[in-house]
Amino acid sequence: MSVKHNIWGGPLEINVEEHGLWHEEEEEEEEEEEFRRRRRGLDRAPYEAPSDEVKQRWLRRPDILEKSMSSSSYCNKSSISTLVCLVTISAIIVLIIKLKPHYHPPSSPTLDNYTLALPKALLFFNAQQSGKLPLNNNVSWRGDSCLKDEQVGGYYDGGDSTKYNFPAAFAMTMLSWSVLEYNQKYESALELHHVKHTIKWGTDYLLKTFTAYANSTTTVASQLPSPTTKHNNKCWIRPEEIQSPRPASHCTTCPALAAETAAALAAASIVFHDNEAYSKKLIHGADVIFRFATQGLGGKYSGGADPPSLLYNSSGFWDEFLWGGTWMYLATGNSSYLNLITSPELDEKVGSMRQSVLSWDNKLPGAALLLARLRMFLDYGYPYEQVLKNYQNKIDDIVCSYLPNSNKFNRTKGGLIMLNHGNPRPLQYVVNAAFLAKLYSDYMGALYVPGIMCGGKFYRSEALEDFARTQVDYILGKNPEKMSYVVGFGERYPEEVHHMGASIMSEKGKKYGCGGGWKWRDRRKPNPNVIVGAMVGGPDKLDGFNDLRSNYNYTEPSLAGNSGLVAALVALSQNATPNSGIDHNTIFYSVRLP
Repeated sequence: MSVKHNIWGGPLEINVEEHGLWHEEEEEEEEEEEFRRRRRGLDRAPYEAPSDEVKQRWLRRPDILEKSMSSSSYCNKSSISTLVCLVTISAIIVLIIKLKPHYHPPSSPTLDNYTLALPKALLFFNAQQSGKLPLNNNVSWRGDSCLKDEQVGGYYDGGDSTKYNFPAAFAMTMLSWSVLEYNQKYESALELHHVKHTIKWGTDYLLKTFTAYANSTTTVASQLPSPTTKHNNKCWIRPEEIQSPRPASHCTTCPALAAETAAALAAASIVFHDNEAYSKKLIHGADVIFRFATQGLGGKYSGGADPPSLLYNSSGFWDEFLWGGTWMYLATGNSSYLNLITSPELDEKVGSMRQSVLSWDNKLPGAALLLARLRMFLDYGYPYEQVLKNYQNKIDDIVCSYLPNSNKFNRTKGGLIMLNHGNPRPLQYVVNAAFLAKLYSDYMGALYVPGIMCGGKFYRSEALEDFARTQVDYILGKNPEKMSYVVGFGERYPEEVHHMGASIMSEKGKKYGCGGGWKWRDRRKPNPNVIVGAMVGGPDKLDGFNDLRSNYNYTEPSLAGNSGLVAALVALSQNATPNSGIDHNTIFYSVRLP
């Protein structure tokens, strides 16, 4: 048999015994087995049950261990000594457990008063809803009401069942403005959906007050019911009991009302920019009603055709024209509106108006701040710069008049600024001023502007925030009466609110009729229904407050007042989103620089 060779010349078959390779493999395997055996022996120790002595040592601190080891011999001397030793060891174990740090889950942050009051202030609007109530109304003592109105829906203005469209439109504009500036704060406070629903309920109704679906309109409803409606001011009755049809008052020359309605619809169209169909509907309606407003330049809104309204008469038109035109520009980006609101002629006309107090009647402070925002955040340059600068100078003068160094307005001893010069119902003006001051302060903070010059004295931007905070704190209870003027907030608040629905017991199937409700108004007991979130008219110039249902100057709430309260509260809210400021860009969603 021939032997095969490999490529190196040696035989291909290998005799392992002859070459001793088998023995070498056996030795290697034995060494490997010995290594594994030793390794298993080393690894086994951690898994074997430790002795009692070892367990006890694990529980002892190093400084205690040495002492316990030295006393171990003593523990073995007698049974009594052993017992003492065990007690000592147990005490040591308990001590170690107590000294061991324990995990404490983080506590929920304490919300500030502004954040806590915000949902209550919004709930007031639910209590004012007219028509077929939505399922999420959440006011147990309210029900469907006034389903035979000429325009069904909307909000009752204050304590009665009348719907005034001029202040209602202003309220919706203010709420929309606050959402555009502080969207994130609303969202963090879980109130964004609520406030948007509140706005939509109002704008849906405003679209019914004129032919918003057409390309033009010749009339607009101003209030409902008409001042001439039978028994309009002779009943104290829950709106749920009103079953008769109620016509509205209409006007053909009411430019202030029309311009304010345009502002409300335009501002809301930006809020609902994510709902394209509804936003376009709002913009179209705003365009129609704003063109209607310009047909009566310089006219006065009287609240009704005949006779004029006893409430909510506009003192002028140019402020609404500027206010409405500014919102139309922000909503559409149409440069024709920009040219209109920055015209030197309009600047001259509004320059002669009283400037300091934002209200349902005077929109100049709000318009001036919006135009200052355009100048501060966008670079318009020539030919707009000079007029925009003039409006920023106006808002500077306005907020400077709120600061302590100014002698333009008096303050009560308790610190409330008297923006209406000591007349009744001061709080609606105070909350609007607080909102403006805080918002302007946030504009400065966003752009790292340190402050403002007032009468030759420099004030840091924080001074504006301090003003807003102290005024709202007064309203929430830091006042000489120690009374919160927001119903349902704090330990003490008005109980005899001037409000038909809240003052009459809501019993299923029970009706008191037109005259039967007066006994509820005149009785000196708390309202059976608490109208949570309602901000009442407020104290007098001496910080006094008369909690009397029949005295509406003290105890009646209003849509316009609560809209300013909501805006001020969300602006001042801190705990919901720490250090969050304004939304820089949403308000400019449709704006394109010329």
